[in-house]
Amino acid sequence: MPETTTTAKYIEPGSARQFPRVLKVVLVLLITVLVVVAVIVWGIDARLKTAAAVKQETLDLATPTVAVAHPKMGALQNEVVLPGNIQAFIDAPIFARASGYLKKWNADIGARVKAGQTLAEIDAPELDQQVRQAQSAVEQAKAAVDQTLANLVQGKANAELARVTAQRWSNLVAKGVVSRQENDQYQAQYQAQVANVDALEKAIAAARGNVGSAEANLSRLQEMRGFETVKAPFDGVITARNTDIGALVNAGMGGPAQELFHIAATSKLRVFLNVPEIYSQSAVPGIPAELTLSEFPGRRFHGKLVRTADSMDSGTRTLLTEVDVENPAGELKPGSYAEVHLTIPAGAPSVIVPVGAILFRSEGLRLGLVRDGNKVALVPVILGKDYGTEVEVLSGIRPEDWVIMNPADSLTAGSVVRPVPADAPRK
Repeated sequence: MPETTTTAKYIEPGSARQFPRVLKVVLVLLITVLVVVAVIVWGIDARLKTAAAVKQETLDLATPTVAVAHPKMGALQNEVVLPGNIQAFIDAPIFARASGYLKKWNADIGARVKAGQTLAEIDAPELDQQVRQAQSAVEQAKAAVDQTLANLVQGKANAELARVTAQRWSNLVAKGVVSRQENDQYQAQYQAQVANVDALEKAIAAARGNVGSAEANLSRLQEMRGFETVKAPFDGVITARNTDIGALVNAGMGGPAQELFHIAATSKLRVFLNVPEIYSQSAVPGIPAELTLSEFPGRRFHGKLVRTADSMDSGTRTLLTEVDVENPAGELKPGSYAEVHLTIPAGAPSVIVPVGAILFRSEGLRLGLVRDGNKVALVPVILGKDYGTEVEVLSGIRPEDWVIMNPADSLTAGSVVRPVPADAPRK
């Protein structure tokens, strides 16, 4: 058999140890390359993010930031404070109706009097004499009536005699005993007596009319003499006394009348105030009112609106209004100044915004709102009551709108803004 020869490869010991070392070097290089690539990628990404952040910040800085807030809801009732003038419910000067000299006065200023109470007495002797003269005229007129009645009785008797005589002569004429001439004469006498009776009856009516006239004149003078006593026409307080004992009192006949007293009813008072046109539709009779006066700090006097003039004053564009207030204790004085607090219902739903949110533009009042897409909308508004730091807006915005607080004058409609809640904490 042929001889088989086996050849074994010889590997040097150093080559076996060298292979893992190369592998390690390759791994190290690979890791190094990966780390370098990662660092490069991270750096590029960081630069890109920084650039994006700078770009966004630049855009944010270019977009103005505005503080926004929702408006507050207005009250369902408004308290309107207006100046008022307090006046007496009834106020009247007292004049004399009889001329003479003041004999006595019984009430001075500040005196509270009742209706019918005697305030003063006047001595009028001329008026007394006129009353006596009128009484005599009445008696004279009545005597004239009696005399005319007696004449009528006599006239009727004469008429009856004339009738009988005329009848007799008429019968004699028919028999041809007397002439027609004589008969005509007696017939005429009878007609004359009848006419005389008619005249006497008319004279009686006239005499009775004279009696009525004389009695009316006497009644007038007696009424005038009743005015020698000056009485209070209603319950009230004497606010002025302009005469004294012995003073000549003129009733206005032949000279100017003189005011003796001035009286005012103060148990109830009238308060007149002028309501602005914007509240005129809500100022209706029946709404409550309260009065405050500087001399009564902390107190309120309750009243009620009772009537209005129902016509605007063209000069002030206000509505004259009357409020009645009970004053049983007499604490409130006529002629005083008071602040009247009217509680009137709101005419329409309203909202309240800060005064600083209002923009005064040439085209009118505007309010800046942030709406769709954070865009600015400048809406016209109608203002109501001014509360000082806040103002009532009657129309133009809704409670859910975002109102720009303290907007810049350069704010324009349609510009994009970055809204921030006004109550958000500042960073």
